[in-house]
Formats: sequence, structure tokens, C-alpha cells
Amino acid sequence: MRETCSVATLKKRVPIVQWLPKYNLQKFQGDLIAGLTVGLTVIPQGIAYAKVAELPPQYGLYSAFMGCFIYCFMGTSKDITLGPTAIMSLMVAEFGGGASSHGDPTMAIVLALGSGIIQILMGLLNIGFLVEFISHPVINSFTTAAALTIAFGQIKNWLGLTHIPREFLHQFYETFKKLPETRIWDFVLGLICMILLYLMKRMKNIQWNEDNVVSIPVMISRKAIWLCGTARNAIIVVLASGAAAIFEIYGMYPFSLTDKIDSRLPPFKAPSFVINNGNTTMGPGEVISTIGSGFAIIPIIGLIETIAIGKAFARKNRYKIDTNQELIAIGLANIVGSFVSSYPVTGSFSRTAINSQSGVATPFGGVFTGALVLIALAFLTPLFSYIPNACLAGIIILAVLDMVDFSLLIHLWRINRVDILPWIFCFIFSFLMGIEYGIIIGVAVNLLILLYPYAKPGIKVEKELRNSVATAPEVTHGDIVVIKFAEGLHFPGIEYVLQRVLDESLDSDLCNQRSVILDMTHVHGLDYTSAHGWQAVITDLHLNNRAVIFVNLRPHLLEVMKKCHLKHFRFASTIEEAKASIHEENDVDDANPRQSLLSKEQPSTANGGEEGGYGSTDAPHLLTDDGSLDIQVQD
Repeated sequence: MRETCSVATLKKRVPIVQWLPKYNLQKFQGDLIAGLTVGLTVIPQGIAYAKVAELPPQYGLYSAFMGCFIYCFMGTSKDITLGPTAIMSLMVAEFGGGASSHGDPTMAIVLALGSGIIQILMGLLNIGFLVEFISHPVINSFTTAAALTIAFGQIKNWLGLTHIPREFLHQFYETFKKLPETRIWDFVLGLICMILLYLMKRMKNIQWNEDNVVSIPVMISRKAIWLCGTARNAIIVVLASGAAAIFEIYGMYPFSLTDKIDSRLPPFKAPSFVINNGNTTMGPGEVISTIGSGFAIIPIIGLIETIAIGKAFARKNRYKIDTNQELIAIGLANIVGSFVSSYPVTGSFSRTAINSQSGVATPFGGVFTGALVLIALAFLTPLFSYIPNACLAGIIILAVLDMVDFSLLIHLWRINRVDILPWIFCFIFSFLMGIEYGIIIGVAVNLLILLYPYAKPGIKVEKELRNSVATAPEVTHGDIVVIKFAEGLHFPGIEYVLQRVLDESLDSDLCNQRSVILDMTHVHGLDYTSAHGWQAVITDLHLNNRAVIFVNLRPHLLEVMKKCHLKHFRFASTIEEAKASIHEENDVDDANPRQSLLSKEQPSTANGGEEGGYGSTDAPHLLTDDGSLDIQVQD
């Protein structure tokens, strides 16, 4: 038994143990093609996203390989590829990029280590469900705002502008202020790159007619077109770099080029917690405090991106993923990645889509992606210094604009307009205060909307004449007021509920009103605060000659009320029984509209409402030996 449990745990925590014994040559072929194809995409993206993170370009490549290796062993999705992403790079710029550490990557690396530790703890504690509290409108708004922020932030690189601040509003102002300083060659090159990228993307999505048998040359040409579309980023980078190199041969330097990249593999060492900036030094405490809330926000963003991508492709390809195991995989990738100078990584939607379309069979495809990145770092880095900034800006802009989605607003308007509020708050504050505050405010507004029914539960009031029933406020006189609750009564809304009950029951216009019936049909839960809160209401109404009867109490709720030992507590099985008890058992004189129900109350021997219609209790001594209730009322 112990061995079985150990094997089951091993398969759950190290998923490669499940699929590796079934691995074959056909799967190897699919993984090889997909892995190399994704590698051709992640190399230029890694360099580009490092600029978004405001780090030296090589750190984008350092972040692009270790996650691939770790996920092969720990991941539960065959399609997901880990590495740098546009949104995560923007978040790194906010919390650990060049703006906060003067270009030093130390904070970004520490952020990866801290985020990884938190993600592993979340996975081990099985709290991946927390992502469910972030609604789709908030995620959509955050993604759209982040995409627009990233795209606009790359305009300066496209136009060759310098000394543009990072904060969005200042960036917006300075960019337009410096438009006359635009470098024409950078602008033209960036525009050409974006046009070619768009056309090549359309090439990849061409739908061929598969009904007819095609020759081998036609099949090869179609595959070549698809490959050109898929590897379009790498092709554009090669072409733009070649153009820059040719110009340099003739002594011309028309383009702004990428900074030189260290021609070496990153050393494997523990992250440093100290930053030296000339005459000043930041110690571990200052580094950690500067990152601050980044240790909480970055892990959540990584979880959202990876789980959303994983679930989408799991549904498409008909398999399941383990949310908590994904957290462990991402966390371990970030921890180990920090030892090779990686900043925080997560799942990439664009590269995962390429991976899936390329026919990947298992997570082993990531090994080939990581290997290709290592080869590029070892042998190709001298060539990367010829990559124009405008080319990388075009790649980033085209990549993130696919994430912009305003169509959800139309659906929200048609289905539930309240859901527009968190979308708007998240979107606006992402630009005013930063995307890290935008998502926090969006989630807060969403939680307020979610909790509002608990604070203001639905209440329906009916006031009954002797021969009819009507809904307030149409009736000004009645013998009985029936108050119905729409859902559970919990402490956030108990004050509101109790005040409403008192207001409706003590209406001065209802001078002949005698009793209050509280219908608990739809109440499924009752906490301690709510149960004890009823004592004040029952007492107030009792002093004003109003009797209070609870009806349709579920057994577990009745037990809660009994254990609270509420004075003058009464209950009945149904509204009809309560009404009958009011008029018959208490001998109400209908000819006297001002008669008090309490003035006619008589002792009864009913056993807690089970046989006699209703029961009541004032104190613990009213409980009989058999557990039933004596309904005698003592003032």
C-alpha cells in the first residue's frame, strides 16, 4: 500500500514518469519539429522582451531556456512553453527592471527567485483556486491595458527617440513632444518590418483545399509557406540585421542598433541580493523592500497566464491539466532559472499556439527549444548586435496588438452591465497608476460586486389584510407582515436585514398590525453573528406588542437558533401554520384591530412545532427532556 501511494505521488509530482514509458519515434519527430520551430520564435522575442523589461538583451535569452527544461519534467500540458512574455516583462520593468535598479538585473533575478518560492508554496498548499476569484472581465481589461502600454512604449524604439520616461502619462506626453526628432530610417524600417510580419502571419493562416490529392512539390511548398509564416520573427530579424550589416560595410549607420550581447552562456550561481551603483550600495533588505508587492503580484500574473493558456489548449486537444502542479512547475522553473540569471517566466500564448500547431506530442519538445536557445547564446550572440531596435519594436507591437480585445465590452453590455464596472476601473487605473495597481483595483471592485448581495440581501415584504394579501407599500393596514429573504443571512448584511425588519414591522401607518412572520425558505446559511442579531429584533418587536415567528427553517438552521437560546423565539413549519396559530391558538379577536397578539398568548403543550404548529423558546430551561421545546412565553 505504501509503495502504491509513493508511486502515485511520484507520478503526480513528476508527470514525466507517466508519459516517458510510452514515448516513441513518432512522438520524438513531432517534438523535434515543434521544439525547433518555437526556438526560432523565442530567440527574437526574448531579445525584444528584454527591452520591455528594461534589461540588457541577453537576459531575455537567459530567461528562455531553463523553463523549457524544467517544464519537461514537471508540467502537465504538452503544449505550454515557458519563457519571457510581453506582460511579464512589463511587470518586471515595474518591480525589478532598469527603472528601479538602474539597469542592474539583480532585482529581476531576485524577483524570479521569490516568485518561484511563492508559486511552489501555492501549489503545495493547493490554493491555485484563488485565480478563480479574478473574473474574466478583469483579466481581459488588464491584458488589453497591458498590451496598449507595451505597444505605446515601443513607439520610441520604432521612431528612434531617446530619453523617454517609462511612466505612461509622462511617456505619452514626451513621445508626442519629441516627434520632430524622429529618425526617418528607423521609422521606415520599422514600418516595413510590421507590414512584412502582418503579411507573413496571413500566409501562415492560409486554408488550403485538402479535398484534392496534391503532388509532393505542392505539399513541400505549402509546408515552406507555413514555416515562413510561423518563423516570421526570426526571418525578419535576419533580413533587418543583414541590411544593417551591409550598411555598416559601406560606413553608414542609419539604424539604432541593439546593445552588444555577452558572447557566453550564463554562469550557474546563486542570485545576488546586493546592488552596487557607483557610490551607493543596496543591501538585501533594501532590494526586497523595493520589490515589495511584486512578490505577490508577479506569481499571480504568472499563474493567470499559464492556467488560462493551459486550459484553453487542454480543451482544444482533449486532455486535462493539474492547476496546482502547474504552479509547482512554474515555481521551480523560476527558482532554478534565477540561478542562470533569468527574470520571471510564464506560459506564452503565441509560442504555445505555434507549439500546438507544429504537432508537439509531449513536453519534451521544450528540450529542443531550450537547446536551440543555448546554441544561439554560445555561437550567435556577436551577430545579435546588428539587430535594429525598430525591427524589435515592430515584432513587439505586432505581437501585443493581438491581445487587445474590446469586443468583450459589447457582450457585457448585452448580458450583465454591472460587469463593465471592474473592466473600466481596471483599464483606467492601469494607465493612471500602473498596470500593477490596475489589476488590484479591478479585482477589488469585482469583489465588492460579488459581496454586495451579502451586504444587501434581497428582501420581499407582504402585508396581509384579514381577507387579502398585498405587497407593500400599496396596503396601509394589515394584521400580519410576511418578510421573505432571497438568500443566506451572513454577518456583512445582518445589520441591513435587521433594520429592514424593524422598519417594516414597526410601520406607524400599520396601527393594527400584530405579528411578523419571517420566511426562511431560501436561507441556506446562518452564521453566529446573524443568529445572535435576531435577539435585539425579537425583543424590540415584543416590547411593541409584535410577535415574531420564523417559518420554513431548515433543520440545521433551527438547531443553530435553538443553541443561541433566544428569548421569545418562535417557529412554525409553514406560513399557513403560523397564520392559523395566530388566529386560532391565540384566540385573536378580529373585531378589535388594535388588540395585541401578546395580550392573548396562552401556554401551549406543542412539542417544538412538529405537532402543534409552532414552538417557542425563551431560555435553555424551556427545552424538554426529549429535546423538544415548550412554547410557553414568559415576559
